[in-house]
Amino acid sequence: MKNYIILFFVFICSVSGFSQSAHKLLRTGDIAYDSDNYQAAEEQYRKSLEEGNSDKGAYNLGNSIYQQKRFDEAVRHYTTAAETAKDNSIKSQAYHNLGNALYAKQDFEESVNAYKNALRLDPKDKETKFNLGQAQRQLQIQQQQQQQQQNSDSKEGEEEPDDQQEQQEGEEQQDQQPQQQQQPVGDDQKEQDQQPQPKDLSKEEAEQLLEIMDEEERKVQEKVKKKQSKPSKSSKDW
Repeated sequence: MKNYIILFFVFICSVSGFSQSAHKLLRTGDIAYDSDNYQAAEEQYRKSLEEGNSDKGAYNLGNSIYQQKRFDEAVRHYTTAAETAKDNSIKSQAYHNLGNALYAKQDFEESVNAYKNALRLDPKDKETKFNLGQAQRQLQIQQQQQQQQQNSDSKEGEEEPDDQQEQQEGEEQQDQQPQQQQQPVGDDQKEQDQQPQPKDLSKEEAEQLLEIMDEEERKVQEKVKKKQSKPSKSSKDW
């Protein structure tokens, strides 16, 4: 989880249609969120959005819903925040958390895409790089399991898949959880416990990194297709 909160200044007057009342509700939601009272935070964020649309409000609402494990709904709010945010920092975090919510739903393919979008906006984010690697790994495991199931269904009289191997793969999925980035984007809170940032990647290095990731993913897809194209052996004698 990110250990810092992005600083936003509160203007005395309304900014871009976002009223003082909406700012106050947003801050109240942040306080409830920091106290792990996610339901109360959700209520305040919803009221804030009723006062005026806000990138921060949509993003924070997604966080409070994610913490309540309503991942389908969280996906919708993160998607809205990612698509409408004008601030690249919020947009990147929204894509990151969208990847987390999709990962929790075991939609690893879309999770990979969300993390890639986050990295395009912030190539130096170590958490997103780690999560992308985890999602790609789980996608490969998922595809292999689906292929094994298809092969098993097409073969009569053959032994069932090794239960111990399936259990081990399931444990690996549970152990490898994505790193979280669910801190609310506050209105007037100072940055807390900010960690040293990794060295910035140049635009060329970032593009090269994404190309490598895309190539690795393509290789996985080709392996799966090759396995699917092989004829299955029948256990019957004709």
